Amino acid sequence: MLARFHRFRLWQRHRLISLVPLAAITLFLPLLSPSAYYYRIAALVFIFAIASVGLNLLMGFAGQVSLGHAGFMGLGAYAVAIGPAQLGIPPLFSFAIGAMLSALVAFVVGRPILRLKGHYLAVATLGFGVLLAIVFANEANWTGGPDGMTVAQLTLLNWPLRGADTWYWVSAISFLVSATLALNLIDSPTGRALRAIRDSEIAARVIGVDVAQKKLMIFVVSAVYASVAGSYFALLNGYITPDASGFLRSIELVAMVVLGGMGSVTGSLVGSALLVILPQALTFFHDYEHMALGLITMSVMIFMPRGIVPSLAAALSGRAK
Repeated sequence: MLARFHRFRLWQRHRLISLVPLAAITLFLPLLSPSAYYYRIAALVFIFAIASVGLNLLMGFAGQVSLGHAGFMGLGAYAVAIGPAQLGIPPLFSFAIGAMLSALVAFVVGRPILRLKGHYLAVATLGFGVLLAIVFANEANWTGGPDGMTVAQLTLLNWPLRGADTWYWVSAISFLVSATLALNLIDSPTGRALRAIRDSEIAARVIGVDVAQKKLMIFVVSAVYASVAGSYFALLNGYITPDASGFLRSIELVAMVVLGGMGSVTGSLVGSALLVILPQALTFFHDYEHMALGLITMSVMIFMPRGIVPSLAAALSGRAK
């Protein structure tokens, strides 16, 4: 028993050690950034990676599909916009309120939705996301309607957070923290229960897992991750529109998780980097930009059906043997 526990602790530390190269890359990357444009792209990668990590916890580890997760990004984004502009709440408190509001909405909505399975669950979450996007677009008095609204600058300890380079460090550190929390959750008894639910809900119930409670819990956690990413996205841009919470954004988040690798925290970052950087890198194709992006995405899924990170890990472990 002690030997098994020791092996588990070593494996857990190994999972956390995997973040060390990411931290090193984060420190080294600014040396390759000649302008604010590159800082902005890198910041967007980390911001979407935060949302992808939360969605990966839900889809990759708990096996629950969500096609409306951008709605929670919208809640976080509009919280930091509406709070200061309409209610006089400082941006930092608005940020926290957005996360708590997303958790509350996820708790209320998740109880009935998570009783569904498969395609029914996917359609229900899709409807939820579309509903939030409609609210953001139609409530013009609060949200500015389709034209959107400006977002007040966030100040932390009398230090205004502005500029792409500043948001690069904020988003990068936040991603490392969120990834560490996710890895600790995965390696906890709750994480093992979630993997049991993913493999078989019936078997999970037989061994005593409260399936409904665990599914609801991880849905709330993933919503908070998305809300934090949405707030960062709005604060980085200084402006927000309903498109940030639209259907296409939800599909983009799902694609980031699937391309990077379901069940892989590192894969969430890789998938986010792929879908954020590639459209920028393919602009020289002009009218064929989207076609090239589609072909690359299809090729990745054909030759790496498990996602980029799990497929590469499997290939490297096979060569090592």
